[in-house]
Amino acid sequence: MSRNLFITGTGTEIGKTYVAALIVKTLHDAGMNVAYYKAAMSGNDRRPDGTLIPGDALFVKECAQISQSLDSMCPYVYEHAVSPHLASRLEGNPVRMTVVKVKFQELCRKYDYVVVEGSGGITCPVGYDEERIQLEDIVRNLHLPSVMVADAGLGTINGVVLTHAYMQQKGLPLKGIIFNNFHPGDVMEEDNRRMCEEMTGLSVLACIAKGDKVIHSLKAEGLAALFE
Repeated sequence: MSRNLFITGTGTEIGKTYVAALIVKTLHDAGMNVAYYKAAMSGNDRRPDGTLIPGDALFVKECAQISQSLDSMCPYVYEHAVSPHLASRLEGNPVRMTVVKVKFQELCRKYDYVVVEGSGGITCPVGYDEERIQLEDIVRNLHLPSVMVADAGLGTINGVVLTHAYMQQKGLPLKGIIFNNFHPGDVMEEDNRRMCEEMTGLSVLACIAKGDKVIHSLKAEGLAALFE
């Protein structure tokens, strides 16, 4: 069975998929057998034949140059660019926890490492009408440790501290923080890093600048050590 890691974030559009792709790429480039998984993916385009393209999965696949099939990366793909619980209501395809677990376990049997990405922030509802599923339920059911992705800029202290407090209250283990869109030497961003560490007790594992193709401060062995 595989070792696994969940990528959560302080909200949507802060770079979870980008960071997940870099983690997958780093492990793959080091010769490790690694896969990507996301339970539900919304805001996707359609192919000419009308089928949906799982955009985040495609980005990870192309960035990391992995051979894993797109179909195995995400069991629930939606067109509407809204929370998965609403997209599933609009499109008539509700998320089922049993399906999420079965598809995840299939990857666990085939790969040594599985990177699991969340949708939005940790409180994002994935299902509601048919079966009430929060992201935290997926993390708990799949027994995943997490790392938190946060934007390095203004406002991040509040998002990081609140996300940490919520996950701590819910008993969801956090391995550390990864800052995205980081500008080395920027006074505010350097202070954000220090304050987030002091206020949460978590370590900032890496700071990623826009356009980085590698995670400079974390090599494959260090990343692999975060998985459980």
